[in-house]
This record gives sequence, C-alpha cells and structure tokens, in this order.
Amino acid sequence: QVQLVESGGGAVQAGGSLRLSCVVSGGTLSRFTMGWFRQVPGNEREFVVAVSWNGIRALSADSVKGRFTISRDNAKNTVYLQMNNLKPEDTAVYYCAARWPDSSGLELQRQYAYWGQGTEVTVSS
Repeated sequence: QVQLVESGGGAVQAGGSLRLSCVVSGGTLSRFTMGWFRQVPGNEREFVVAVSWNGIRALSADSVKGRFTISRDNAKNTVYLQMNNLKPEDTAVYYCAARWPDSSGLELQRQYAYWGQGTEVTVSS
C-alpha cells in the first residue's frame, strides 16, 4: 500500500524559508506524478505545485510562482517543497499527493490517488 509521510513544517517569520519533505513508501516514486496542496481551516484545499513523473511537466499556482519549488529525489523516494520568501498568507496545512501518470491537468485534485497526513506551516508577520 502506498503511503506518503510529510515532514518539515513549522513556524517561521515572513521572508523566511522552509523545506518540506514527503517520503513515499509502498511504491516507486519514479512512477508517480507528485503534487503539493495546502488547506487553511475553513477553506477548500488548493493546489500549490506539481511535477510529472518524468519531470517534463511542471505547474505552480500563481500565488507561489518564483517562491516555491518542487523537486524529487527518486533514489530516496522523496519529494521536496522548497518555500522561500514566505508570507503570512502561506500559513496552512501542506499535503503531499501522488497520482499515476496521465495527461490531465496537474492541478486536478481528483486525479491524485494517494495523500499524506499533512504538515503545518505557520508564517508570522
């Protein structure tokens, strides 16, 4: 059974950086398209960034472009989310997600079959 475990969340001041990690077990990371999503309590979960299984396709939400970067280390079965120049509005629970390759939009949550439990990020002003 595929499982995803996130780590690296925490509290940081505005302008700071954090790197989230997501370890994939029960499956081979290189076969999955990977994404990061986030959710503020009371709001719907929203897309942040994703990269296709072969690295050819990548997509970032407008709100994080130029600040957040997704990367993957297939040898370690780990995906990372590097977050720079954090803003208070980035405060949320961040979720890692995995999907089998297809041609549909990378931002489509319904396409992701596996989800982590989330890690909390708090950015203070």
